[in-house]
Amino acid sequence: MIETERLILRPWRDEDAAALYRYACDPEVGPAAGWPPHESVEQSLEIIRTVFSAPETYAVVLRETGEPVGCCGIVPSDGAHSDAVYGSSAEIGYWIGVPYWGRGLIPEAVEALAARCFDVLGMSALWIVHYDGNDKSRRVAEKCGFAYHHTEYGKPSLLGDMRTEHFMIRYGG
Repeated sequence: MIETERLILRPWRDEDAAALYRYACDPEVGPAAGWPPHESVEQSLEIIRTVFSAPETYAVVLRETGEPVGCCGIVPSDGAHSDAVYGSSAEIGYWIGVPYWGRGLIPEAVEALAARCFDVLGMSALWIVHYDGNDKSRRVAEKCGFAYHHTEYGKPSLLGDMRTEHFMIRYGG
């Protein structure tokens, strides 16, 4: 568990399925990140038990209410996403429910994950990758000190389309 001023980042729990569905069913959320909106609470539970059970994957929970309103995580470098993401680096991914856009919550979560990556996990660099047109994600990366590195074209998404991905990097220090 990681705590910040306004957030608790903790593992997802089965009982979070209804809250996950509430935000992940919104067509403004998933498709911007390359995944389809959730279609049921049962599907959200399955995502919690599979995708969100990966190490270093966190529910973004509001301290004030205890409600999970988004997700963030650290994806180790293995070259699977891009040949550029390798060695002692990792990718940070994130999303948050529409009612919480523009409140600075995801930059707060990203800074907490960056501190964990650099100070605890010994990473030398972090990546944030966003699809072309996802300006909200790009702005989060910029606010957190990530700089443009390169662009890759013709990358498949979970929606079955081909997309342009922009890679941003931040070095530890």
